[in-house]
Amino acid sequence: MTNILLTGGRAPVALELARVFHRAGHTVFMAESLRGHLSQPSAAIKANFVVPAPRQEEDAFIVALKKIIEENKIDLLIPTCEEIFHIAMHRDELPCVVFAESIERLDPLHNKWKFIVNAAGHGLSVPETVLITSADNLLHAYANWRELVLKPTYSRFASRTLIMPPLREASSTLTFHSNAPWIAQGYLRGTEFCTYSICHNGRVTAHTAYPSTFTAGQGATIVFQHIDHPAIFHWVKTFVARNHFTGQIAFDFIQTAEGKIYAVECNPRTTSGAHLLASHPHFVEAFLNPQMDCITPLDNSSHMLSAAMLIYGLPAAFRKNNVTQWAKTFFTSDDVIFNFKDPLPFLLQFRSLLAYLKLAREKGISPIEASTFDIEWNGER
Repeated sequence: MTNILLTGGRAPVALELARVFHRAGHTVFMAESLRGHLSQPSAAIKANFVVPAPRQEEDAFIVALKKIIEENKIDLLIPTCEEIFHIAMHRDELPCVVFAESIERLDPLHNKWKFIVNAAGHGLSVPETVLITSADNLLHAYANWRELVLKPTYSRFASRTLIMPPLREASSTLTFHSNAPWIAQGYLRGTEFCTYSICHNGRVTAHTAYPSTFTAGQGATIVFQHIDHPAIFHWVKTFVARNHFTGQIAFDFIQTAEGKIYAVECNPRTTSGAHLLASHPHFVEAFLNPQMDCITPLDNSSHMLSAAMLIYGLPAAFRKNNVTQWAKTFFTSDDVIFNFKDPLPFLLQFRSLLAYLKLAREKGISPIEASTFDIEWNGER
C-alpha cells in the first residue's frame, strides 16, 4: 500500500484518480488551493489540505507541499492540473517521488510553438506554423494563408484562440511582447481527436484516443468515448519514445478528409481521457510499473460531464441544430462524477461552479478561464 498525494482536486480527473487509487488499496491525500473543490467531499480521500495558490504564492505552495509530504509519509505525488508546472520547478526539493518531468522538459511541450518545433524535428506531422512576435509577422501569416488560426503560445481550453479572424480583429487583439508571443497556423478542416497516455522513460503504459464531439467553449471536450486509432497511437508512441518522456501526456489532433493526422498541441498533464481508463483493472499499475504492457480501455462506452453538457453542450446543440445528437449522447453516457458509493462530489459540485462564476465576475474573465486562474503557468520563472 502506498501513500499517494494528488494535487488539482478541482478537476473531475483528479477525483477519478483518487477513487481508483483508493479502490486499489492505496491511501489518498489531496492538496488544493480552491476551497470547497470538487474532490473535497469524496470518501476516497483520507485528508484534504488547503494550500496557497501556486500561481500567486508559489514559494508558500511548495513549502506547504513539503510539510504535507513529510507529515503524512507520502510516497508518490501526482499533479493533475496546471499546478504541475509550479511543482516541476521545485521537483527536486520535494521529499518523495514526483510523477512529472522537470520544468525544463515540460515547458517545450506546454509552449505551443516549442511543441511544434519539437514534433517537426522528429519528423512527426504538425500543422504549418509561424511564430508571431510583431505586426510584420502577422501580416506575413495573412499573406501565407487565406484561412488561419491564432493562439497564444501559453493558453488552455482554446479560451483565447481566434479561428479565421479578419486581419483587423487580429491586429486589435494581439499584443506583441517577446515574453508572450502568439502562433499562427494554417486552418485545417477535419475531425478533432484527443488522446491521453501514461508514460515511463519513453514507454507508453496506458493510452486512449477519443473524438471531440461536444465541448465547453471552443476547446474543452466534455464527452469521452474511446476509439482505436492506430495512426494516432503510432504518432504518440513515437513522440514519447524520442523525448524519453515520463508522466502523463495528452495531444489534440485533427484528421483531414484525406485521412492525414496532424498534432495541433500538447498537454503534458492529466486530461479527461483518464476517465476512459479508470475501469481497467491495471490502470493504477500503469502509474507504478514502468515495464508493464500498454493498456487501452476495455470498451467504447460513452462518458460525460453532465453539468457541462447542460450548461455548454445543450445551447451549442440548439445553435447548430444538433439537439437530437445531444439528447442521444446525454441519455446514453455515464456521468464521470456520479458514483453510488461516493455521491457527495456529484451532489456538491455546484460549490466549485459558483466559485468559478464569482471569480470570473471579479476578474472579468470567462468561468473556464477562472477555473485555472490560481494554478496556470504561462512561462514565468
